[in-house]
Amino acid sequence: MPRFTDRDYLTQQQYKNSSNLDVRVALHKRFSTNPYGWFNFVFDELSTLPANANILEVGCGTGELWRECANRIPTGWALTLTDLSEGMLDAAWRNLVVTGRNCKFENADVQSLPYADKTFDAVIANHMLYHVPDRKKALQEIKRVLKDDGVLFAATLGENHMHEMWDLLERVGNVKRNIVTSEFSSKNGEEQLREFFSRVELKEYRDTLCVTDLSAMIAYIRSMASIAELREEVFQSVEREFAEMFEKDGEISIEKSAVLFKASN
Repeated sequence: MPRFTDRDYLTQQQYKNSSNLDVRVALHKRFSTNPYGWFNFVFDELSTLPANANILEVGCGTGELWRECANRIPTGWALTLTDLSEGMLDAAWRNLVVTGRNCKFENADVQSLPYADKTFDAVIANHMLYHVPDRKKALQEIKRVLKDDGVLFAATLGENHMHEMWDLLERVGNVKRNIVTSEFSSKNGEEQLREFFSRVELKEYRDTLCVTDLSAMIAYIRSMASIAELREEVFQSVEREFAEMFEKDGEISIEKSAVLFKASN
């Protein structure tokens, strides 16, 4: 089984706690140039849900969506946040307890959800379906727990996302490009969703990173599952290349692209 869908690797190493994800979130927070922000973009779509919506998030990570948009959450919404990793659930609880919003935090596998049929008005899968070994089973479970008029919001990366970084990693480190996200991407996500949902819409969010801190860029790369087995001497070659780019231009500009699928029947 590939590392990026290996439950043991994901829960005991990559996402044992929030440290790797925190590093990546921090880079996007510090250096993204689109002032509106990804989470506001997602929440604009969620705002169409009923005032008393019952909402499930699968693979909630650190709960960043809800922390960033805490003042936009309707008081009548019931939120259930789930993740495979107890460490991530702990981070999500710590991030959200200070907001005063009432949320449930539960350990759950999207491939076998512990909820009754037709329970939720919406399910959110934010940049996580590419980690699921059996996506058909997961989508089947999501459809089962959604109400008849319920909606799945599934996010993933768009075409050419951070291609400047991947160009260098591929050239210097021979790292396979987007090996993780290609499992569920902007190109093949709609086809996978249409096996279970009759209506699928896609919305794209574009942004750019203007990175001025070499250490933050290197920390981001080191946190990635796809370079976990890269030999240290090869990684140092990657770091030298980035350092030369910073020395020449003082910054690195990196294209970002994310998409949000909205699926329903």
